[in-house]
Amino acid sequence: MWQQLSLLARAENAAALESMLLEHGAVAISYLDAEDQPIFQEEPGSTPMWESSVMRALFPADSDLQALTFLLRHTPAVLNGDDLTVEPLADQDWERSWMDDFQAMRFGDNLWICPSWQQPPDPNAVNLKLDPGLAFGSGTHNTTALCLRWLARQPPEKLEVIDYGCGSGVLALAAVLLGAELVHAVDNDPLALIATRSNAERNDIAESRLRCYEPEQLPAFQVDCLLANILAQPLIELAPRLIALLRPGGRLILSGLLREQIDAVQSAYAGCINFDDPELDAGWVCLTGLRRA
Repeated sequence: MWQQLSLLARAENAAALESMLLEHGAVAISYLDAEDQPIFQEEPGSTPMWESSVMRALFPADSDLQALTFLLRHTPAVLNGDDLTVEPLADQDWERSWMDDFQAMRFGDNLWICPSWQQPPDPNAVNLKLDPGLAFGSGTHNTTALCLRWLARQPPEKLEVIDYGCGSGVLALAAVLLGAELVHAVDNDPLALIATRSNAERNDIAESRLRCYEPEQLPAFQVDCLLANILAQPLIELAPRLIALLRPGGRLILSGLLREQIDAVQSAYAGCINFDDPELDAGWVCLTGLRRA
């Protein structure tokens, strides 16, 4: 048996609270997003955090947590000090307590993202095996979901695709499974490329269908479809490069921006991309369009 203590904290206080929990005997600490907020690694080697997180600390069953909970209730950095919870966990519950928060998700009519520990709800559908991670993305956030729904509606069959800012590779892998002939996954974080290759192996995707690059390694060529689910400012700064990678008549899909950022992002691509009407989901936006001849 184990004990699990859950508390809510801001990112700037997480390290200090983690040290406090470890000093009081925590054997493991996990983080969960408290506000359904995407996080992106803007610099290689950085460790992005959500603005607020649920911290779950695991303690042996015989730990006396009264002094610790008293201290935490009087620590301003703990946002739920009046509502701290300590719950018992059986050995098997420790492993499954966070796994139960993640269920298979459907995008469109025929695309599912399935955690590895669950059987696909529809074995005959396109099923992508992907476990949730901290910074790389697993389809749970609106920005990724918008792109996945677009891919499900318009499968890139026999097309060459770039996933720029691939993270876990979820969009790249979905494109392959939906029929793309070749997908190039690009990210400035080597760990993201490792995650993408690992997820490709898990989904039995051959290296001949998926290639991984850091941005400076990407050859100069043009593709039929380019997806970039990053942030508004990088989308603006990368506009000339992304346009150059897209053949005339090719399809561009941009996500990771907010409603109020639509005009600024579209302006960066003005004269080169004919944009469709924006697609919105809870304030987040996906922009799609064709490169002009």
